[in-house]
Amino acid sequence: MNKAYFEILRPGINSTLQDEGRANQYHIGIPFSGAMDKRNYLISNCLVGNKSNIASLEFAYQGPLLKLKFGNVTAAITGNVKFNIIRNNSKIEEGNCYETFYLNPDDQIDIISTNRSVYGYLAVRGGFEGEYFWGSCSVNIKAKIGANGGEKYTVNDKLYLNQKENEFNLKKIEYLNSKIEFIRVLKGTNFNYFSEKTKKIFFSSEFTVSKLTDRMGMRLSGPTLENIVEPNIRSEGLIKGVIQVPPDGNPIIMLSDHGSIGGYPKIGVVISADYDKLVQLTPGTIIKFKSIELSEAETLFKIYNMETENILNQLK
Repeated sequence: MNKAYFEILRPGINSTLQDEGRANQYHIGIPFSGAMDKRNYLISNCLVGNKSNIASLEFAYQGPLLKLKFGNVTAAITGNVKFNIIRNNSKIEEGNCYETFYLNPDDQIDIISTNRSVYGYLAVRGGFEGEYFWGSCSVNIKAKIGANGGEKYTVNDKLYLNQKENEFNLKKIEYLNSKIEFIRVLKGTNFNYFSEKTKKIFFSSEFTVSKLTDRMGMRLSGPTLENIVEPNIRSEGLIKGVIQVPPDGNPIIMLSDHGSIGGYPKIGVVISADYDKLVQLTPGTIIKFKSIELSEAETLFKIYNMETENILNQLK
């Protein structure tokens, strides 16, 4: 029997397999990677009955055009995504996010685009096949590790499925990808490298997401942040969400595939509870920051986890 796979007719802009990422490798220069929007990733897997750490196909902006070969599969797409299902008789069905759908051989999924957001996720029952590297198949293009040789998918690639033929189980959930007015941050380890005027500017001004944004980092434009101590420091460890300020005064937020060390002063770090919303901000979007204390950040993270668990429990 031939193994089921998706033939990639159009790869999309940045289509890669992602799971929850690889832990405890910072000491050799490897960050977590993993799905950018963790909640949408988890929902995609739960809709099709997968365990939480099964790889989904993550895509950005324009997604792929996929044709199923040699199998049937239950699938779901999450995020704010416009997509169509093209049946093997050429009938076109408008796809619904957060709702399972069933594919037969030679059916196609045309993931047209994300809508006022960046990332979406395609999950299939049983998951995709992918090479594991240090406990994860998440692709890190900079490090060339993970599924597909650490590369994003290109035209004519084959994306193999673990699942054989299965019965269709309709699941759906009403979910709104909400936005918040402020991205909340903790003070960074080099917060005092910046003047009092600059600190006030950072927390009262608007910044714009630039086009120089990818899975590694998000560059912002706006008022210049003045460093009064030293524009460069001895390189030290970085974490996801940390906000570095290079000598030009325009902040950079480190994202999931960030470098593990850096030598620019750190004015703040985005709290974990706001990270999903941060990564979905498209170029040209306005960002405003709000300072909070560690205790509040911990409470917000607990709330985020409880909300996520409640959403997933609705699908079990």
